[in-house]
Amino acid sequence: MSWRAALALGAALPALLIGLAAPLHAQELTDADPDGADAQASRVPMIVVTATKREQTLQETPVAVSVVSAEDIERAEVQDLLDLQTLVPSLAVRQGQTSGNTTFFIRGFGNGQNAIGLEPSVGVFIDGVYRSRSAASISDLPNLERVEVLRGPQSTLFGKNASAGVISVTTRKPQFEFGGMLETSIGNYGLRRIDATVTGPLTDTLAASLSANLNRRDGVFEDLGTGQDYNQRDRWGVRGDILWKPSVDVALRLIADYDSIDEVCCGITNLIEGPTGASIRALGGQFVSEDPFSYEVFQDVVPANRIENTGVSLEGDFDLGFAALTSITAYRRNESSSAFDADVTDLELYGPVAQQSDIKTFTQEIRLQSTGAGNFIDWTIGGLYFDETLDVTNQLMNGADFRPYVGTFIGGQQALANLEALITQSTGTRPPTLGGAGQGISDRSHQDNEAWSVFASADLNLTDRLTLTLGISHTEDRKQVSVNAVSTEALSNQNLDQLGYAATLSQLLVARGINPTNPAQVGMFIQANPQAYGQLQQQALAVAQGPNSPFNALRALQPFPAFLGFPNAVEDGMSRDNSTDFTARLAYDVTDNINVYAAYATGFKATSWNLSRQSRPFAADYTPGNPVFDRFTQRPVFVTPSSPITDAGLSLINLSTGTRFAGPEDAEVYELGLKAAFDRLSFNLTVFDQTIRNFQTNVFLEDGFVLANAAEQSTFGVEFDFTWNPTAGLTLSGGATFLDPVYDSFPNFGDGIDISGQRPQGIADTQFSLAANYVFRIGSKDAFVRADWQHIGDSAFFDDPAQQAIFDAAGYTREQNLINASLGIRMRSGFAVSLWARNLLNDEYLIFASPTVLQAGSFSGAPGQPRTFGVTLRRTF
Repeated sequence: MSWRAALALGAALPALLIGLAAPLHAQELTDADPDGADAQASRVPMIVVTATKREQTLQETPVAVSVVSAEDIERAEVQDLLDLQTLVPSLAVRQGQTSGNTTFFIRGFGNGQNAIGLEPSVGVFIDGVYRSRSAASISDLPNLERVEVLRGPQSTLFGKNASAGVISVTTRKPQFEFGGMLETSIGNYGLRRIDATVTGPLTDTLAASLSANLNRRDGVFEDLGTGQDYNQRDRWGVRGDILWKPSVDVALRLIADYDSIDEVCCGITNLIEGPTGASIRALGGQFVSEDPFSYEVFQDVVPANRIENTGVSLEGDFDLGFAALTSITAYRRNESSSAFDADVTDLELYGPVAQQSDIKTFTQEIRLQSTGAGNFIDWTIGGLYFDETLDVTNQLMNGADFRPYVGTFIGGQQALANLEALITQSTGTRPPTLGGAGQGISDRSHQDNEAWSVFASADLNLTDRLTLTLGISHTEDRKQVSVNAVSTEALSNQNLDQLGYAATLSQLLVARGINPTNPAQVGMFIQANPQAYGQLQQQALAVAQGPNSPFNALRALQPFPAFLGFPNAVEDGMSRDNSTDFTARLAYDVTDNINVYAAYATGFKATSWNLSRQSRPFAADYTPGNPVFDRFTQRPVFVTPSSPITDAGLSLINLSTGTRFAGPEDAEVYELGLKAAFDRLSFNLTVFDQTIRNFQTNVFLEDGFVLANAAEQSTFGVEFDFTWNPTAGLTLSGGATFLDPVYDSFPNFGDGIDISGQRPQGIADTQFSLAANYVFRIGSKDAFVRADWQHIGDSAFFDDPAQQAIFDAAGYTREQNLINASLGIRMRSGFAVSLWARNLLNDEYLIFASPTVLQAGSFSGAPGQPRTFGVTLRRTF
């Protein structure tokens, strides 16, 4: 369905809802008191937010922020943060190859996918506690009060890793009145979901709540070989919350939570079949070719994901009279393991891509704020401390079909045997079986990260309508990293330059009538013709190192060369970053209903390290070049060029350059905003120009992702959202985001490509949402009907122009047009039932794509989730 058709349907939603509901509530509207409950229901509710770390109404907060209430989330059947993008136009969420491989984007800026060392640019906070990785924040949403999405750099008040924005989740506090909720849902794909919450007083000063949830669903993908289904849901969690208020001036809140994810996820399918597809089939392999929306695959590895999150936090709020003191202390642990099929076929080219990680995080925030109304200065000062350890292991081994697959590139198994004989002849040592099963690479990484920041902010109320806000923060970030890997992959460790030299030299000698297998004859030739032999050496070396080497086809099958671990004598594995960031904002209340503001802010994200086998020395530390040795003269023909690593004796065969880390990124934004709130209508308009220098990104090269810095990426954009109550019971809401992103400077994208001036991949220039919600009565029962539409425009899949050209020709799109709908009824007894559907029209779109490992010219990816629907029963008390 085109976006124009979806737009037409979205525009028709209000009329559709009114038409459905009118017969059921005509009597109530006729008899309604225009100044009573119906009139109150038609007014836009006042929303309280904490975007500036101070409770204010949304209208009073001169910040680009979107707020989603618990009621909105309940009626829209939003299950987790992945679904939240349907309610917030400037937010995009993408899930990758595993359940925990999820990335949040605000205004097109975001990262953190496919690299555990790459910290997100969008910070996620739950009850004021920072979640440093997406795997620690994708669980089912707890007992919610609201979700705030702050757009643009937020480093002044939220510390590190908020250079693109913040998602702040606030849960309901325990109540001093007994109450609770029990909810269960069933739906297609075998959905079974249960949520339960109970709260109440333990004493006059002590209240508690306990929540639990269970979410299970069958997969939407089918493996045609095994019958296994993929993209399941299997999640559960518990959460305890205690609130102690010994006096009106003191409140302490203790939260402990645990959640678990154990899912078969995620299905990856072929999108474009390259020339290697024939080789796969020749070996008996199967894959579903270029049909992603069949949701059918052939894989030899069942994708598995296990994630456990554990946490405890203590928040203390103290009224000191002149100010309010807040302290939030938290400890969290995230343990994760995953495995998936790298080659996306049922051949065993590789074993499982296996990763395990263990992240332990301690955070402490202290904040002191002025209190009272009518002050000339409202101020906030505070500090944040962050201490985290991260351990990660990865493993990838050759499968039983890897050696036969390699043989298809060089003429079969006999050619492989001949190659092994040549290696033996060239080196004097017989190599391990080339491409043997069980050979591969294992790596282990460790990172210690300590950071702290101090901040201060002041609102100067220059008049009763004009406020100047000034903020400053300073952040220090230290990381100590170690990465080591062991490669046992025989083919990857072969010096193909040496082999090319030996083979070419032999051919040149034969052409001169000399038998290269007779050392004595070769020796006599060298002694009699030293100059001519020197010329033969240089000819052989030029061929071996050039594009005509007979072994160049094997270079793409050397993904696991020997790894130079660090710290070492040249690379200390340490980064030390600091930044001072600012906020300046002028807000003016034009009337009691309209205010405008102009703002400037900066943001910061510290160095992110490549904690994987793809980590490589920087070009400043190493100049690549395999040594070449002449077996007849017993002398080197080529030596690895001088560099700090080579001079320290650390050079390895096939060692190449790349990146160890992506340096710190700095953001700044200029912003103009208008906010208006009336009885029946509220709307917000923001115009911004946002730039991130040294933007941290992932670049896919050959067998994996490497970190890089885009020298400068900027986005000019316009955001608009509104809420309108045209009549009693009917609420229309929506928003639109228009973006014009560009890589202002990215000369070192990879393989010598300069993509400066190009639009970044994955960022749509338009994103719309529109929702209509109608509440009415059927006798004594409350009812609602709701529908929403989300449009996300098309965008590139790749920054590499050549790769994107292939996708353009194939006609794939990222454009989304999702229609979600629900209707429900609630009785006075607290019992409620609702019917719901997500992606009602079964829109087909792709989430991501990447080159397929070991299959040049082929691409794989994942389609979006198909239509889901169900019924929810809820009982509140």
